[in-house]
Amino acid sequence: MLDAYELPTANVVGASAGGAFAQLLALDVPDRVLSLVLISTSAAVPVGRKLPPPTEELGRFVSTAAPNWSDVDSVIDYLVAYSRVLAGRERPFDEAAARDLVRRDVERARDFAARQNHDVITGVGRRSKPLSSIAVPTLVIHGTADPMFPIEHGEALAEEIPGAKLLRLEGAGHGIERADWETDVRAILEHTT
Repeated sequence: MLDAYELPTANVVGASAGGAFAQLLALDVPDRVLSLVLISTSAAVPVGRKLPPPTEELGRFVSTAAPNWSDVDSVIDYLVAYSRVLAGRERPFDEAAARDLVRRDVERARDFAARQNHDVITGVGRRSKPLSSIAVPTLVIHGTADPMFPIEHGEALAEEIPGAKLLRLEGAGHGIERADWETDVRAILEHTT
């Protein structure tokens, strides 16, 4: 993408699977990455420690939810329920806002079922370089109530990447929540300028 826009380098921000891709970019082509911001993600390469799995609630949801991908309302209901689980249990969930956002996403998508493809990251764990070889300023932003990657995943990233800083978002789940936008934006701007 950097080549397509004729950009020699970039500050790279990645959330969830995007955070894993950002790490791989910094490991594979470090001269293209000015800084990293890793949000709600886990190590893209082995870190030599056992990290906790997703919560049982998330595991149950993922293994039992069965949306009808040909029915828009079924897909919207599924995605709202998934958003609720990802939000964790420590903060109130704004279902109306989530439903509005999901509906707009689904309406503008050509193939909303393809949204699920982001869960597969090929090549993860095959790199020989450890996270300790990342030499760019790194900010890790992680919710303390993340059901997909519990906070220990963010802590591991901050410990493994030299000089990395960890911003804990108390009670936040997986992803970027509206309640944290101001905090996240301020932290990212301070980190990248």
